[in-house]
Amino acid sequence: RAADGRLLYPAFPYPNYTRVTRADSDAMYAYLRSLPAVVQANKPHALSFPFDQQAALAVWRALYFRPAEPGRPEPRRTDQDLTRSPEWQRGAYLVEGLGHCNACHASRNALGATHSTLDLAGGLIPVQNWYAPSLTAPDEASLAAWELPQIVALLRTGISERGAVLGPMGEVVAGSTQHLTEPDLRAMATYLKALPPSPVAPPPPANATQPASPDGPGAKLYAQHCVQCHGEQGEGVAGAYPALAGSRAVTLRTPANLVHVVLEGGFPPATAGNPRPYGMPPFATVLSNDEVAQLLSHVRGSWSNRGAPVSALDVAKFRGGR
Repeated sequence: RAADGRLLYPAFPYPNYTRVTRADSDAMYAYLRSLPAVVQANKPHALSFPFDQQAALAVWRALYFRPAEPGRPEPRRTDQDLTRSPEWQRGAYLVEGLGHCNACHASRNALGATHSTLDLAGGLIPVQNWYAPSLTAPDEASLAAWELPQIVALLRTGISERGAVLGPMGEVVAGSTQHLTEPDLRAMATYLKALPPSPVAPPPPANATQPASPDGPGAKLYAQHCVQCHGEQGEGVAGAYPALAGSRAVTLRTPANLVHVVLEGGFPPATAGNPRPYGMPPFATVLSNDEVAQLLSHVRGSWSNRGAPVSALDVAKFRGGR
């Protein structure tokens, strides 16, 4: 609730912050009170009916929001979880509460609610229309096979030996996780690495993932715009340009992120550990929807990649942000 008693919208992540301890919420309050005041009028709400009604928000909260029990901010766990290391327990608290990772990495129902703070099975991010991949699926973004230092490096600098972050996750690293202490980064890495795996999605039908033609229009666009950085075989350049061959990010079930990167450009965040990241320019004014679709279909179907082709309609949908 706001100071005047109004119900707040869950864009402020109180479904997660209800799990924050009183000591931590008091510390956040003390920090915010220390910031100098500025003159900035609040923008009015732009929500349409009925989402702009407090009564509708009250119904939503009654359906989907449960405040944590007083004195017990953490979610109830299994007996096995309660025997895990203090580092894992700390990581669970950071990921599920302060980090509110499931605000992006969880699917939402028609009314915008997630299943629980423990849901990290992936979903489209509202408004931004990027796809936050599953942190439990081995074929998406599970970290179970990563070493702890690799996960810590990704959260601290935005890049590691195993991959790099872009888009909304780049903002998370730039504005949040790069500032965490080493013990807290290791705690988050410990928890994320230990997440139980979800079943691998069944492969798409064979007729939906035909290998890309080396002489097709997509191959020609790749040779013209991409090969200098990503290589003739999609091998990339270590520490600079990511490999496209065998990349889980390339073959995700939705091409949303690839479309955004091609149209808007892709840069990892500038961090203390990687102040001048390599990136790629935007092609929104260079390539048409048909050309982007042809290019991405080529990338998703080459070098052992078996992603479904991309249509011009897919590109139009994500270009328009709908």
